[in-house]
Amino acid sequence: MALAHRLQLRQGQSLVMTPQLQQAIKLLQLSNVELQEYVETEIERNPLLARAEGEGPALDNDAPEKTSERREEMRLDESDGADKASRELDAGSDDVYESDSPSERADASGPSGPSAQLDWSKAGSGKQVSEDFDLEAITAEEKSLRDHLEDQLQIAGLIEADRLIGLRLIEETDEAGFMRGDVHEIATALGVEFEDVEAVLQTCQGFEPTGVMARDLQECLTLQLKDRDRFDPAMQKLIENLEVAARRDFRRLSELCGVDQEDIVDMLSELRALTPRPGAAFAGESAPAITPDVFVRELPNGTFSVELNADTLPRVLLDRSYYAEVAGLSRTDEEKTFLSECQASANWLIKSLDQRARTILKVSSEIVRQQDGFFVSGVRALRPLNLKTVADAVEMHESTVSRVTSNKYVSTPRGVFELKYFFSASIPATQGGDSHSAEAVRHRIKDMIEQENREAVLSDDQIVERLRAFGIDIARRTVAKYRESLRIPSSVERRRIFAVGG
Repeated sequence: MALAHRLQLRQGQSLVMTPQLQQAIKLLQLSNVELQEYVETEIERNPLLARAEGEGPALDNDAPEKTSERREEMRLDESDGADKASRELDAGSDDVYESDSPSERADASGPSGPSAQLDWSKAGSGKQVSEDFDLEAITAEEKSLRDHLEDQLQIAGLIEADRLIGLRLIEETDEAGFMRGDVHEIATALGVEFEDVEAVLQTCQGFEPTGVMARDLQECLTLQLKDRDRFDPAMQKLIENLEVAARRDFRRLSELCGVDQEDIVDMLSELRALTPRPGAAFAGESAPAITPDVFVRELPNGTFSVELNADTLPRVLLDRSYYAEVAGLSRTDEEKTFLSECQASANWLIKSLDQRARTILKVSSEIVRQQDGFFVSGVRALRPLNLKTVADAVEMHESTVSRVTSNKYVSTPRGVFELKYFFSASIPATQGGDSHSAEAVRHRIKDMIEQENREAVLSDDQIVERLRAFGIDIARRTVAKYRESLRIPSSVERRRIFAVGG
């Protein structure tokens, strides 16, 4: 068989990750606060970019009345560039999200992960490391009390609804470690029962440091004494009469506690060894307040409006007058190339910001539509929802929706929540009906066990039968997993507890 040269023409498709597309993907991942830092960096790097009126100094202080004529402001209007950016971003997100390595993925899309804990001082700045970069200072940085409590909440084994209650309670905790919110008001705001908030608060009061999230000094000291197994009746009386202890009226304290004055002195020494401010051991600076990216407001007709937080959206301009002036002075090819690149980069950033705002608003509106029951009835009414459902509804890829909902917060009449929290796993129905939220199923299991008595302790198999009677198709091992996540003992252990009289 003879060998011969042959010329063939082939046509194929491939995704090219341009720097502009990488930038658009990165912008989607950033929160509004992180985006502000990123835009500030771009303004410093690109001489053709400037802040909009009201966000920075005018470009020409001698002729402010001409400033608006020389600028092209970013507006939320339909444009070919924005639509093209949307198509490129959505078309490329699948390959980027699935084919790249984790490290490459992080480089292409910026900060990643659904964690609600944000480090506003470092995340998303996009700045180069300076010569005086202090690695030791960063590695030695103390964790805030809020971060410490949220870390413990994540591993506390609470169901989603109770975890949201816990987050609200942590938000109401001050730097000293005291929970200053009113439990009844929090229950009303979240649409849950007072007893549910009280139960979650008791769980959170078991977090480290001991005594944290107490509502007053008396409760704080009580928690610490119970942890040391020193909360006997005499100590309880002492705690209930701290004002007498402050007066150092040993005789009165001796009468109230039923012990002699020498014991009172020892008991007061124990109190002085406790910590009246359990949160003082953590970073002195308070955790930064979460800035919502989206607002949800209830309208008089019972529906809900969704709008972006315009106060935190950066508004950038392209100084065309300055571009024309510098272009006329450019002589070498290198200067012309640099100026052309700056103009293209500025135009793309403006269009990317426009498209980012549109995408966040579109995804947020769909989430609100899907979870309208939450806004009406509270956290217990969360429906099963996943990324694919929202992605199909807004005609985007799942990875795009994932980036949009990461590190984004929505302010609602019931509080501030991360967009990720509105996604909930589903449990199928037995007769092909609507599936059930995993959180709702956990609540059913919890309610069943709470209502049982010593004569009728439910086994996991019996719970399965009862759930299937409600149309919930669930396996026994799933029931056991949910029960363990709720920290509920097995039926055998519960029978022992009843037998002891617990």
